[in-house]
Amino acid sequence: MAEKPSEEPRPESAAPPDDAWEQFLRDSEAGVPASAPKEPSARARMVTERLRALDEAQAAAAGRKGRRFGRSRPVAPARPEGWRTGPAWREMDGRASRRRTVWSVVGVLTAAALAVVAVNPSAALSWLPGGLGGGGADASGASASGVDASGVEASPLAPETARPTGAPGEAEGIPTRARPFTGSPAARWEAGADAIRLPRAKAVNGVPAARIEEALRGTKEFLAAANLDPAVLKGGEPVKALALVDPLEADYLADLRAAVRRPTEDNDPVSAFTRFDPEKVDLVGDVRVRGRMTVAPDTAAEGRALITADYTFVYGVARVGGDETTRVIVRRVLQVDAADPSRYQGTEGRLWIRDLASEIGNDDCREGDGLINPSFFSDLLSASPQVGETRDPYDRSTSVSREDECGVVSRT
Repeated sequence: MAEKPSEEPRPESAAPPDDAWEQFLRDSEAGVPASAPKEPSARARMVTERLRALDEAQAAAAGRKGRRFGRSRPVAPARPEGWRTGPAWREMDGRASRRRTVWSVVGVLTAAALAVVAVNPSAALSWLPGGLGGGGADASGASASGVDASGVEASPLAPETARPTGAPGEAEGIPTRARPFTGSPAARWEAGADAIRLPRAKAVNGVPAARIEEALRGTKEFLAAANLDPAVLKGGEPVKALALVDPLEADYLADLRAAVRRPTEDNDPVSAFTRFDPEKVDLVGDVRVRGRMTVAPDTAAEGRALITADYTFVYGVARVGGDETTRVIVRRVLQVDAADPSRYQGTEGRLWIRDLASEIGNDDCREGDGLINPSFFSDLLSASPQVGETRDPYDRSTSVSREDECGVVSRT
């Protein structure tokens, strides 16, 4: 994880310290004028002053708790009476939860800005409103972000087959509308639904291979409909995704539909569906995807299997009418039940969702508006930095947080 920005006051830089001048005078007498302290340029002072303002805002926000998104809520009620032809599902399943953990970007970007100013002042200037650095094009090593010197993206990473052992390495570069994934590990991730690969279907724990395959395909369709459908991404109703949920999960299905139509703090549709406000942000580029899907026997009973789909979706977003570009990182862990149809009754072609947990990186933690609201670099100039636990949204080596809270991302 990235370290939090220092809360110590930044030293004034407009004038050199007294001891530096004394050294200069001594050197001048000895005929060594090269050590004269140099006054910062006007441009450097402007960057310093702006970053100092960000640091002061960070210090003012220190000690405040991060906002909570809400409480854990049941996702999949016990199977209704008459649903089963075998052992009672209710006796074997606890009440699963659908959770969303939100990670704000405001705050950690200050540390990133300081680092960029030290290494590449021109890049930092290009991020500031008004484009003080000029251009706004990629100013640092794009090759570390999956793009070679000629601007051609490197080949995608091999598919993920097991949980990674750590977070992906850092990448250099600034996202633009033309290259929204520059500076992100997602630059080498595959794009779209093709990145959601299905494991080979075989009989598991008494569940026939055909039933496993049907559930695997349905799980992929749900993920794509909830997180890749252009209409849904622009704030539309997730009609295809809702149609895949087993109507026997009546309470859960009604809960999802109510969330879409009347979002509230306790029932926000972005817990399950990725949605943005098209009047505020443009989606740029494709959607990068990385993850894996597994099948395991349900140890609670014969004739049941559990499909777990763990995927991270990365979206390039830009301000409507502007060039400023950033990313939103959404991780979904979806668990779907597959049951032997000779023992358990269910609706043909529909999914029984046992659990759905989410983490959203770069959301301003607004509660209950039904949309993901990304923060851009220039937002730091007026917003109070968010505080809380810091997470790397690209780190897939850890489990999804099971707390409903708002924290801070170390990068986008």
